[in-house]
Amino acid sequence: MNLFLLGFFAYLTDKYFGEFSFTPHPVVLMGKYIEWFETHFYQKSILRGAYLTLSLLALIFCLLYGVSYLLSSIPFSYVELLFSTLLASTTIASKMLHDSVKEIVTSPEKIAYLVSRDTKNLSPSETHKAAIETYAENLSDGVIAPLFYLVLLGLPGAFVYKAINTLDSMVGYKNERYEKFGKFAARLDDVANFIPSRITALLILLLQGKCTPYYLRKTYIQGRQHESPNAGYPIAAMGLALQLKLGGDTSYFGKIKHKPLFGEGKEKIEREDIEKALSLQPKLDIFLLILLGMGVLL
Repeated sequence: MNLFLLGFFAYLTDKYFGEFSFTPHPVVLMGKYIEWFETHFYQKSILRGAYLTLSLLALIFCLLYGVSYLLSSIPFSYVELLFSTLLASTTIASKMLHDSVKEIVTSPEKIAYLVSRDTKNLSPSETHKAAIETYAENLSDGVIAPLFYLVLLGLPGAFVYKAINTLDSMVGYKNERYEKFGKFAARLDDVANFIPSRITALLILLLQGKCTPYYLRKTYIQGRQHESPNAGYPIAAMGLALQLKLGGDTSYFGKIKHKPLFGEGKEKIEREDIEKALSLQPKLDIFLLILLGMGVLL
């Protein structure tokens, strides 16, 4: 199957339909496996965390490789494309991300569902900043990365990436419980997101008309200051593109974490700035669909 064609229809399906409510989402099922493993086999051990990661990835790869093989044996190619598209679209979260961040404009209290930082005492400006940072970072994790691996490695690649990302979001924390148990998953997530995060930063600058040597250099300098080897790049690119100062000291689990500033410009962030960030979405949709369409033709 032409993987560019699969990516094209998968992206379109997610754009117009989003998450399907009639079936459990694959990420939920992955999460249940992680919870089951943790309940029965948890230890404060890097090796035990590696067993969790490798067992889930092996399970997902074998399952999706088998599904892909079965679909390829269907004599009607459009049926294979249809079912592959439905599966592939579940790895992309473009519509859900856009709609969730847009909700913060009218319902700022819902920021608690989007971020891991403490949200109880956030000022309006801090809430708006958190929404924009989440949108920028998750453009990489939820849109560009799964699409990248889908086009590169097909259904097994996209689902293995989602498994890595799910592992990191559930056990990849630097706290007493997960410092060792989640370390292998966190490092693997860093590797998997290395290229997509930088592609995302480049796309943000390009589509917002800021892809100049000055902004590219600033994005690189600021992005590498983040404690994550990947998250800082799209956040820095978004701050620079919108002329906002993102980042800064943030409270997590009752403790202040000192984070560098990303971007440049005003510090007081308003609801309109969330809308400016979200204005990237239509341009990104068109760009990605054209890119995927060119891949099909070539």
